[in-house]
Amino acid sequence: MRTLKNCLLLFVLMLCSVAIGQTKIISFENVNVVPMNTDTILPNQRVIIANNKILKIEPVSKKITYHIDVTIKASDKYLIPGLAETHYHLQNNIENEFKLLIANGITSARNMAEYNGQDHIKIKEQAKSNAILSPHYYTTGPYLKRNNFKHIDSVDVIVQYHKKRGYDYLKIADNLPKDIYLKLLETAHKENLKIVGHGQRELPLEYSLRIKSIAHVEEFMNIFTKEERESTSYLKRAAKEIKTSGVYVSPTLGIFEMISKYADKDKSELLNNDKNIKYLPKHYSDYWKSDKTNYRKNSWFTDKESLIRLEKELAWQKKFTLLLHQQGVPLMAGSDTYGLFLPGFSLHHELELIHNSGLSNYETLKTATVVPARYFNSISQSGTVSEGKLADLVLLEKNPLENISNTKTILGVVIKGEWFDREKLDKLLLEVENLNK
Repeated sequence: MRTLKNCLLLFVLMLCSVAIGQTKIISFENVNVVPMNTDTILPNQRVIIANNKILKIEPVSKKITYHIDVTIKASDKYLIPGLAETHYHLQNNIENEFKLLIANGITSARNMAEYNGQDHIKIKEQAKSNAILSPHYYTTGPYLKRNNFKHIDSVDVIVQYHKKRGYDYLKIADNLPKDIYLKLLETAHKENLKIVGHGQRELPLEYSLRIKSIAHVEEFMNIFTKEERESTSYLKRAAKEIKTSGVYVSPTLGIFEMISKYADKDKSELLNNDKNIKYLPKHYSDYWKSDKTNYRKNSWFTDKESLIRLEKELAWQKKFTLLLHQQGVPLMAGSDTYGLFLPGFSLHHELELIHNSGLSNYETLKTATVVPARYFNSISQSGTVSEGKLADLVLLEKNPLENISNTKTILGVVIKGEWFDREKLDKLLLEVENLNK
């Protein structure tokens, strides 16, 4: 019996050896690991990946016990978990936009609306089967507003449609009548369907806190009365209530900041000269650079008083973002890609704005790594640089814990176990640029 057990053990070990041998084994040598499970850096490490997993993290001084196929010399460089974009909108070509995400170190993305003519279940299936180059992909269903719920019986129809299609979330983007909102919460709960989206501005705060996540810290600005917005003691109590509810919040400060950039003539000229606009289709960018947009035509945005108001409102949102963080509310970075707020690039700016709200570099980086992984129920497989987790990684030239803007110093990306060095990433960007000419 013992001989049989030994033979079986030897057979299993041989199978494991063959499995590792069938894939390229990649090693980052002498890299500084930013693990993100704690606010620290592990210097001079060797990180070995194989079969789309982090196989080993060890001091580079240790003897290598694996046959390495690809060695990446990473002295004085920094390895972080792949980033998550938790508020993405497809505006143009999906393959192009996925390339922009990956070139910016984004290995997970949550789409927040299925617009007319789009099929995000098909995109999700293509992403899962690796039919297209893509990040790990999550999606809501259609962009639902009040007129989608014409009567209370509409709730069952909408929930069943989402369940049948296989969306990860149901998004609401409007104020709903109280009876319909409560019916939606009840029906979605029975079907184990998570609701996300905007707050209920016509109902007390507690109603908005019954969903999985709230998009836009601006929503709280509109839920609260003017007196409440100006009361420090009230805002602190509200932040504690939000924390107690367990709801996740994505501030999306950048897209709100963009309003004044469109509306203010001087700022819009700077925006129009952004070198990254070349990654958008010309007909699309031409429209957003023109005076045809509502932000350029509507005096609610363009008047001098309006521009001052927008600046004050952004300052309030930053202040409340910090207060939410201080009370322990889980914050997720999401840029709300729309108009000239480019997929991929916009997430790095969102991180800068979150940091400017008062969060440390480490806590800011958590909003695009650890916190989304917990939200997606994938923390066992992603969110930190740890042995056994998926090999979704970003190699940086500079330390992001010293300056959050260093997330932009990307030297390479590992996505689903595949290594893209700077040359390959630049090739992806060039492909997008050429297709958009």
